[in-house]
Amino acid sequence: MKKILLVEDDPFLVDIYVTKFKEVGLAVAVAIDGKEAIKKVQEEQPDIIILDIVLPRMDGWEILRELKLLKKENQNLSNLLVVVLSNLGQKEEVEKGLKLGADKYFIKAH
Repeated sequence: MKKILLVEDDPFLVDIYVTKFKEVGLAVAVAIDGKEAIKKVQEEQPDIIILDIVLPRMDGWEILRELKLLKKENQNLSNLLVVVLSNLGQKEEVEKGLKLGADKYFIKAH
């Protein structure tokens, strides 16, 4: 079973995403801030991270930088996919996310 780590601080969105992911048979863990996300990546070693950018304690940009280092240090994380799902949708922000290591970048409003 594929494991997703959802990094999102909006409880309403967390509820929607978790419900939908579980309906299609995915295991879901949730982190509501950046520090918790890094801890859960190391503990749970998910297959996919769905990452918001605007987060408390450590934003998504910092998480992407940290994930890049963790992937180099931990062979088990080398195939980890990171999908940004954010309201930040300016061209520069999308390019920044991809440059920092996101595999895909989706804008919530779309």
